[in-house]
Amino acid sequence: MIRLAIASDEPCIKDCAEQAYAGYVSVIGRKPAPMRADYAAQIAAGIVYLATDEQAKFQGFIVFYGQDGQLLLENVAVLPSAAGRGVGKALISFCEQAGRQRGLASVLLYTNELMSDNLMIYPKLGYLEVDRRTEQGFQRVYFEKRLS
Repeated sequence: MIRLAIASDEPCIKDCAEQAYAGYVSVIGRKPAPMRADYAAQIAAGIVYLATDEQAKFQGFIVFYGQDGQLLLENVAVLPSAAGRGVGKALISFCEQAGRQRGLASVLLYTNELMSDNLMIYPKLGYLEVDRRTEQGFQRVYFEKRLS
């Protein structure tokens, strides 16, 4: 099940981000942006959704919002214990459906260029690389998926 996050979900969300991105700290040389995000503010803004299993146990989360006529998928993370079970794909599909329901043309996302797994996963989900930028000291690769 995927539902809107509430304030009491913040500890699980922060813990998930820490676990999901921990392996990238040594690769990037510092904590990736999702490990430093203000999840309390994002939850309060109503832009964080979480996935649970059949027993309502937390599995992962996604952060997205409308921006300039498209949906910006800012972050998706899955607990390592839930990896490989389709949780991430379900969260991304949920985001895409939200974009369609809002009448938006596309989903835009970015990942760090050193997160090589992501560079392979997003094209398999129908995303095309559209840009590379340095932002906040991170080398980011942008991907876009048209929703029409």
